[in-house]
Amino acid sequence: MCGPNFSTFKVSRASCVKAVARSTAASAAVLVALLNAAPGLADPGTGVTSPTFSPPFVDHTEWTHWGRLTSLRVYPTPSARAAARQPSTTAAADEAWAEVLTLSPDADTPGMRAQFSCHWQFAEIAQPGKTSWNLEPWRPVVDDAEMVASGCNPGGAEEPF
Repeated sequence: MCGPNFSTFKVSRASCVKAVARSTAASAAVLVALLNAAPGLADPGTGVTSPTFSPPFVDHTEWTHWGRLTSLRVYPTPSARAAARQPSTTAAADEAWAEVLTLSPDADTPGMRAQFSCHWQFAEIAQPGKTSWNLEPWRPVVDDAEMVASGCNPGGAEEPF
């Protein structure tokens, strides 16, 4: 798949390029940035150890409305942003999701974890410093390739907040 696990090179670059061709211009930019960044990030032979990142990873969350639709704004801490820019931070991402659920237990709905994972993997590459990572319970549950192709926003554009 050409999704959040791309850095593990489970798929070829050609497969991901095909996904870029099918995606919108905005999500194509995300994938191109990832394709350009991933080889340097995923070099296990460098002998460089990954830095350790400390919680908290979520400063706060806030439920908002976009017309009749709800959106959970997740405000990452500087530690989360730094961790999200690094490969192999699954444990930190899991901890961050647990923090989201502690702050907003009603976020535990189908598809929300996948949206969060997508933002964790790509938001700081595509839009460094974006104020919040916005998750919507009304979005459809999709596979990793569709999630990335949609710019972490399957089923419609990101809300214009």
